[in-house]
This record gives sequence, structure tokens and C-alpha cells, in this order.
Amino acid sequence: MNVNNKPYQTIWLHPGDATIVQTIDQRQLPFEFRIVDLTCFEDARSAIAGMVVRGAPLIGVTAAFGMYLAMLDHRSHEDLNSYLQNCANRLKSTRPTAINLSYAVDRSLNAISGKKDINTKIDVALKTAQDMAKEEIEACRMIGQFGLTVIEALAKKKKGSPVNILTHCNAGWLACIDYGTATAPIYLAHDRGTRVHVWVDETRPRNQGARLTAWELAQHGVPHTLITDNAGGLLMQQGKVDVVIVGSDRTTLSGDVVNKIGTYLKALAAKDNHIPFYVALPSSSVDPSLQDGLEGIPIEERNREEVELVEGLTGTGLERVRICTEETPVLNPGFDITPARFVTGLITERGICEVNEKGILSLFPEFGKNL
Repeated sequence: MNVNNKPYQTIWLHPGDATIVQTIDQRQLPFEFRIVDLTCFEDARSAIAGMVVRGAPLIGVTAAFGMYLAMLDHRSHEDLNSYLQNCANRLKSTRPTAINLSYAVDRSLNAISGKKDINTKIDVALKTAQDMAKEEIEACRMIGQFGLTVIEALAKKKKGSPVNILTHCNAGWLACIDYGTATAPIYLAHDRGTRVHVWVDETRPRNQGARLTAWELAQHGVPHTLITDNAGGLLMQQGKVDVVIVGSDRTTLSGDVVNKIGTYLKALAAKDNHIPFYVALPSSSVDPSLQDGLEGIPIEERNREEVELVEGLTGTGLERVRICTEETPVLNPGFDITPARFVTGLITERGICEVNEKGILSLFPEFGKNL
């Protein structure tokens, strides 16, 4: 996508130095566009853990590049396999909810397994990371193509009025290398001249909607309005929302969807107001080993400071302000689970399917091997 009319992806290999991976520091947006260098394994791990990079697809690709950097760190490590397994375990523990992370790490380990020459291992690890980035971009492009049909069908009913789309958190190109998942059909519709308007949830506590999604949409020229997280239900009651489209950090084979905290409440409101609720996701976000999201998915509990402190721009830069006393007990789950029965359809790179095992396997029969 474009930033100030210049095309960017959210992670790439330094054009002049193949030992450096570059990414956009999402902690600084929308106030500053800053590119950071990842020069070692610890840089990649810290970028994931510290929210420099966010979004399941981007987290996965960053982890794959992290395994590549790990090999560069220790070309002649006496016990390379043990070292790499330790790196893999440390990466997986940074953000346990998003399935893309463990998938990417395991794919990297499997790719280099059996390769005896260290330079060959390094080359394979790099190619694996780059291939994953390309695959995620293509998957999101196709999600846009299939999701466009949903928006265009609504546009016909609206007879020229904008299609009002509500989204939650950031499922845009920042989270997905390029295009995005939930935003891909929005960008495509806008580019084709279909009138759209996006309601952007602020997405407390880290405000990814306010700070990332709104910034993305503005860069692309898509009409949008920022709202508080709790305003969506009222807008649905007032007939001001035509469709909800969100992303996913992990989706079970039965169709239960794990996404940023607050997604479940939007699904409930959409169901009560007979508004279609779609989840846009690449196949890399499907966990075919799980049937029941409520039973099998670890929900990341994040730092209490995300809740008790609010970050914003002041005259001296980014600052945090306390909104409760230090003695106040705080709980900060990062994700919730939307049961399949509340989801209208899954928008994937192979099409839109029913939200159940049969529907998912109809598009991805290879997942049946895990049964």
C-alpha cells in the first residue's frame, strides 16, 4: 500500500544488506512513520513481543525472518539444532494466541531440517521467510477479490448510497504485509468506484483502530469515521451499519474465531440487528487441530499498563497518562472468541465458505489430514 504516495510493505529485506530485515514501527503510528532495522534474533523476538509488529500474518512472517536472523547470529554454533529449537520456543511464547506464529516457526524448522551445510540452511531459512511474505500478500489480494462480491451486492441494494462497513482492531496492510484481510475488499471496492464508508472502532486498550486502521484508510483516501468501541451497537440499531468485517488471529476447524478483545460483542450486536458478520482470514490463520475455540485456545493476558495508562501525543511527544489508581486491580485479556454460529461467512483466499468444518474443508481439503 502507499504511504505519502510511496508503496510499502510492512516487512522486507534491506535492499543493500541481506543481513538486515526492515519493518515499520507500529508503536509510533500515526504520529511518526519510522522504519526500524532487525539485525539479530533478539531484535525480531522483541519486535513481536513489544508490538513493533502486530497482526497475525505479519507476526508469522516476522518470526520466519527471526529464524533466519537466528542462524546468522550463530553460523558456527556447536549445537545449532538445540540453539534453533530454543529460539523457536522463545518466539512461540511471545504471542501465544496467533496461530500464524507457531506455524511460521515450524515451517522454518522443517525447511532447514536435513540440510547439513550451514550456508544452505541460511539460504533456505531466508527463502522460506520471503516465500511466506509473498504467500500472505497473495492470500490477502484474493481475500479482497472474494470479499468485494459481498460489498458490491450490498452496494446494489443501497442504490448509490455508501456501504457502511464496521471493522474492529487493525486487519489492514500493516498487519498483513500488504492489502490486509478485512480491509482488502474495502480498498478494492473503493478503487473500483464503489462508495464505501468505514466505521473504525478505536479498539481499546492499545487503540489499533484509532492509531492504525484510521491512518491506513486516510492514506488510501477511504472515507471513515472513528468511533468508541461501545458505539457500534447503537449504530447497528440505527441502521447505520450494513456489514461487519473483521480479521482473525486463529480460527478453529469448526469456525470459532479468535480475534482482538471486543470482537465477540460486535458479533452479538450484529446478530441481534440482522447484520451480516464476516471474518476475513488467510488459511495460515486456521488451526485445523482444534474444534472448540473455548476449550483449546490460549488467550494471551497482556500487561496491566495497557489498561491503566493511555498513550497519546503531547507537545513533547508520545506520553502516557494514568486513568486509575495504582492499587486498582486490572485484567487485560488480549483476545476473545466468537462462536461460529454468530459468523455469516469466512472470506478466504479460495473463496467464501460456510462457518463449519464442512465449509472449511470444502475450500481446504488438506486440513482434513489433521482429523
